[in-house]
This record gives sequence, C-alpha cells and structure tokens, in this order.
Amino acid sequence: VILIVPMCLLAATIGVRIMGQDVNILTQIGFIVLVGLAAKNAILIVEFARDIELEGKPRLEAVIEACRLRLRPILMTSFAFILGVLPLAISTGSGSEMRQAVGVAVFFGMLGVTLFGLIFTPIFYMVVRNLAEGKNEGKPTQATAAAAE
Repeated sequence: VILIVPMCLLAATIGVRIMGQDVNILTQIGFIVLVGLAAKNAILIVEFARDIELEGKPRLEAVIEACRLRLRPILMTSFAFILGVLPLAISTGSGSEMRQAVGVAVFFGMLGVTLFGLIFTPIFYMVVRNLAEGKNEGKPTQATAAAAE
C-alpha cells in the first residue's frame, strides 16, 4: 500500500511544475491529502485480493478479481474528488493563488494515482506477496513446529 505513495507525490509535483507553480506549504497540505486518498484506493484492492486469496483462489486470480470488483468504486470516488477540486485549481480572484496551490496538487496527484495506481497496486501486491512467501519457505511455521514436537 505504501509503495503507491511516491507515485501520487510524483504526479502532483509534475502537475505543479507544469502549471508553473512552486511547491509551498499549501501544496504540501495537498500532498498530505493525496497520501490518504492514494492509500485508500490501494487498501481497497489489497484487502479484497487478500480476502479472495484466503478463500483458496490462486494469487493472480485473486488480484484480477479484486481489481475487477473494486474498479468502479475506485473510479467513482477518485473522479468525484478530482472534479471536486477542479474549481480550486482554476479559481481566479483574490486569494486564488492559495486555492490553486492546493487544487492543482490534488488534481494532478489524484489523476496520476488513479491511472497508475490501478496498474501498479496489483503488481506491487504480487511482488511483495511473492517475496514474503519466498522468505518464509525455509522457516517452519507454527503448525509445522508444533507437529515436530
């Protein structure tokens, strides 16, 4: 889940630079918002994949099924949030610089993490689970240790 966070921050930083803005305290507040939203999306996929895998399905099938089940809810909440901060990103008038700083960072960050997160979260899940499984192959589990006694 935490592996997706750098992607959202990178997308937000690129968006801020494209718009010709600097990274200030308000942009950093937008980064904090992004971390929470990116983690939420990743948790949805990882939690469902883990639950399906615990039901006995192979890991790859579980990940594909979790992505299929959670695609629409993730897209709906992400695009609702993206469209919700759009007025901040394009605001004009007095004080608009502050609103734009938060809006641009969150807009581009959520856009990036929605697109890339749907692709990379399942990949990260598979890699991390396979690495963790590989480390545990040589170690006895509690069940095998109890059986040996």
